[in-house]
Amino acid sequence: MQNGPNTIMSANQPRQARSFAARSKRWTSNATRPEPKTQNAQRNYERYLALARAEAQIGNMVGAENYYQHAEHYFRSMSSDSERT
Repeated sequence: MQNGPNTIMSANQPRQARSFAARSKRWTSNATRPEPKTQNAQRNYERYLALARAEAQIGNMVGAENYYQHAEHYFRSMSSDSERT
């Protein structure tokens, strides 16, 4: 019985390794280039702002405040990025 779990783990390891390699290979392909940092920050800012407004509309002020704080983080990130350039 002690060999059973070890055998199962070692049988799963090659499959996990292959899937990780396939995922990392897809990430580094030339077709998928990450967006500049400021575009990501602006998109996330707008997304969290919209989520905050939706939560406020349904009366969930705690959830709205949480999303507003996330939006503020990305707003500050955008501000600091524009000061650097």
